[in-house]
Amino acid sequence: MRSSIFGNLDPQQLPPGFSLENGKMLRVQLPQEVLAKQGSMVAFQGQMDFDYEGAGGLGKFLKKAMSGEGTSLMRVRGQGLLYLADNADDIHLFFLENEGITVNGRNLLAFQPQLTWDIQRVQGAGVAAGGLFNTTVTGTGWVAVTTHGTPVLLDAARMPTFADGQSAVCWSTSLQVGVNRTMKAGALIGRGSGEAMQLAFRGQGFVLVQASEGPPVVTASK
Repeated sequence: MRSSIFGNLDPQQLPPGFSLENGKMLRVQLPQEVLAKQGSMVAFQGQMDFDYEGAGGLGKFLKKAMSGEGTSLMRVRGQGLLYLADNADDIHLFFLENEGITVNGRNLLAFQPQLTWDIQRVQGAGVAAGGLFNTTVTGTGWVAVTTHGTPVLLDAARMPTFADGQSAVCWSTSLQVGVNRTMKAGALIGRGSGEAMQLAFRGQGFVLVQASEGPPVVTASK
C-alpha cells in the first residue's frame, strides 16, 4: 500500500487517475470511470455522465438497509477532469496493491471501479459496539478517503492500539479488531468520561484516526 500519508507515494511512478488539486479537493483524470460519493462533484471539465450506482446489488442493498453503513454512490463516465470534495474535509489518497482497507462509509469519497467493495461487520466488534459495520475495499487501484481535520496515522505493529469507533476512519484489513472496555464504577458517578469502549487493533497494519468524532449533526430549530 502506498500513500502520501506514509511518505512513499510518488505520483510519477503510479498509474494515472487520482491526484490532489489541494488538500480538500480531489482531481480525477478520465476516460477511466470512477465510483464516487453521490453529491461530491464540485466541478468538471469535458464531457461526463453521472449515474446513480445504488448499493451495488441486492446483497449490498440489504446489508446497507440493515446496518445503516455505506454511502450512496454515483458512477462517472466520460472524458476530462473531474473535481470531487465533501464539506471541505481533508482528503487522503491510498494506492492499494492487491490488498484492502476498511473504511467508515461516510469517509469514503471515491475509488476506481476495478476495486471490489462490500459492507461487512467489523470482526470482534459485534453487538457490543452497536453492531458496527464498515465498507471494505480490496484489489489494486486508487481509494480516496476524507477526514474531519488533520488525522494521525498509527502503526498497530508497534504497540497496542485503540481508537474511538467514530474517529477511526480506516485501517488495514490485515488487522485483528476487537473491543476494549474501560468502564469503571467511578465513571457511573456524575457525568462519566463517555469513553468506556474503544476499538482495539492488533497485527501488522495501520489505523488512520481523524481529529474528531466527525462533523457535528445540525438539528432543525423549532
